[in-house]
Amino acid sequence: MEYTFSPATDFARLEAAVEGLCGPQAAPRQLDRYRSVLRGLEETFGPCERAAVFSAPGRSEIGGNHTDHQHGRVLAGSIDLDVIAAVAPSGDGFIRIQSEGFPMDVVDLGDLEVRPQEYNTSAAIIRGIAAWFKRQGCPLEGFNACTTSSVFKGSGLSSSAAFEILVGSIINSLFFDGKCDSVRLAQIGQYAENVYFGKPSGLLDQMGCSVGGMVTIDFQDNANPVVERLDFDFAASGHALCIIDSGADHADLTDEYAAVPRELKEVCAHFGKNVLREVPEADFTAALPVLRQKAGDRAVLRAIHIYDENRRVEGQVDALRRGDFDAFLALIRESGLSSWRYLQNVVPAGYTHHQEVALALSVCERLLGGRGACRVHGGGFAGTIQAFVPLDMLDGFRAEMDRVLGDGACHVLTIRPVGGVRLV
Repeated sequence: MEYTFSPATDFARLEAAVEGLCGPQAAPRQLDRYRSVLRGLEETFGPCERAAVFSAPGRSEIGGNHTDHQHGRVLAGSIDLDVIAAVAPSGDGFIRIQSEGFPMDVVDLGDLEVRPQEYNTSAAIIRGIAAWFKRQGCPLEGFNACTTSSVFKGSGLSSSAAFEILVGSIINSLFFDGKCDSVRLAQIGQYAENVYFGKPSGLLDQMGCSVGGMVTIDFQDNANPVVERLDFDFAASGHALCIIDSGADHADLTDEYAAVPRELKEVCAHFGKNVLREVPEADFTAALPVLRQKAGDRAVLRAIHIYDENRRVEGQVDALRRGDFDAFLALIRESGLSSWRYLQNVVPAGYTHHQEVALALSVCERLLGGRGACRVHGGGFAGTIQAFVPLDMLDGFRAEMDRVLGDGACHVLTIRPVGGVRLV
């Protein structure tokens, strides 16, 4: 293991690394965060001569709403919001992570079995990732860490996946000689989330956080996804990428999210398949009468969304490569309408008084007046929406969204070029 950074004497190295990561304008503000976690590391665990510093970004899903768990196509980007950590050796066989604002997680490396009582906790994520590495023969040792995150929870920006990539990056760098590439780290995070955390997620979130930049991913072979970088500057097209917090939280909505892959699995079962990517669309269409009886109309509508959404991702990628931003925006609008009407992940079933995502979309559409585009973002039901806002409208758009939904609801994001990374 290698802890090469000295908090007492090497801060200039960290300054240079942070500036290289986020640019000179953002570096001063970001350095305050790194000072905070380094200070927290020593205040929580005692003085340390050597440390390591890591960062993992959140992600924005740009195209491919709920296609990943059906081995479909997605378009995603790492963003300039991240979770960072200062790490020092513990030498006692325990991982201790103190995340700002939360109780400390303590995981015994001698006990890495699944604990159902830990479902839906960050300790489960840590335990699952550690278990994967240990099974690969990684000489894993204990460490202490302090973290802080600018990826707001319940936002659809994958705060959980960012944390998974952070923990995986720490173990991979310090104890496994960096043997895992970004795709493998994403798969490790998904494994921990599925098996130890108890959430049946696809791979989009982890890939978006791990790979860096804007990427299009084809999950047809989920063990070997095809990843292609896509360099595109939204600002150069006169638009800002915005994420708007609807004010609703994902808490207590696990059943809503789980129902999507569960219902699609019922559709696939008719054909003896596991995911929709394995079912030819012509066969699906021919079987519509019986599928309605077996799986129900909502499951059928959700499958229609998946087929169409995969085609939209291909169209979005092609439009960006051709520089046809108007065609890209039209496909974003189509995606939003399909998610609302067919996938039905805007309003949780039975909710009448609280329909925050639907309201946010309505306000956004009225403000844009036919320009730009907006859509539900990520898993849906709660959290955030996404908007591409013309730059000449941005100030007024942000002000009105904040007035209706609360101060700080509208966030302007940029695409970050790297995923999980060790800074020093």
